[in-house]
Amino acid sequence: MDLFGSSRTMSLGGNLYALVIVDDFFRYTWTLFLAAKNDTFHAFKRLAKILENEKCSKILSIRSDHSGEFQNEMFEHFCEKHGIKHNFSTPRTPQQNGVVERKNRSLEELARTMLNYNSLPKYFWADAVNNACYVLNRVLIRPILKKIPYEFFKGRRPILSHLKVFGCKCFILNNGKESVGKFDAKADEGVFLGYAIQSHAYRVYNKRLMAVKESMHVVFDETNPKLQDHVSKVADEEDIVQEKDNIISDIEQGVSTRRKLAFVQHNAFVSQIEPKNVNDVLCDSNWVVAMQDELN
Repeated sequence: MDLFGSSRTMSLGGNLYALVIVDDFFRYTWTLFLAAKNDTFHAFKRLAKILENEKCSKILSIRSDHSGEFQNEMFEHFCEKHGIKHNFSTPRTPQQNGVVERKNRSLEELARTMLNYNSLPKYFWADAVNNACYVLNRVLIRPILKKIPYEFFKGRRPILSHLKVFGCKCFILNNGKESVGKFDAKADEGVFLGYAIQSHAYRVYNKRLMAVKESMHVVFDETNPKLQDHVSKVADEEDIVQEKDNIISDIEQGVSTRRKLAFVQHNAFVSQIEPKNVNDVLCDSNWVVAMQDELN
């Protein structure tokens, strides 16, 4: 386990820290968001109780650094009471706790990418980290065991058909307590933030209500307007270049003059050899025959 933060921007839930816990065998990952470092022990205690009840087994050992949020009296008393061995990495040697350190880096990089790709405000960072953790648990393959962490932990392969693009535009059905008039909009525009933990629903940010809601009645628009604008701009530039090519022809062909016969718009003629005078033009039998045919 490891704690990263504090973030310069407070999340929508009022959190500044994220506690990352990785199972050393399955590599299944949990992210718990905290408002202060002092909440680390209570967050771990709740998760430990949930996991022990779900798996009907006990936690054998935990590994962390020597930070104050892990090396304290509460953690020591809890480990002694439940027979848990608490391993510590050597000070200033993060590679000894490299599993969770690398996971932290992956989650941060993915969250940064998703926020900037969709031009979302930074206070969505916790939702981006949580979404990255959710997806990684279901797509990464444990190299040694050739299985996905979710498959190990849940005992079945994950279903991926419900995955959506983080931060995409979405429309939430307005089926709340507010009365909707006959000609009022039946849906509110929102931003997709991830997946609910305790229910089968999507987490979305309702722009009209300025609040995060959980709903299954959501329609997604996963296209990126910035990417579409870029594609349109590239297509326009290609059209311009093609028009220029049609006007000046291929530059690599060299100088084009009238001696090489070719009919183009407005009955113009081009040739690869430029005539020096009128006599050279009249001596070109091909050009004379073409002119006679044109006059006839």
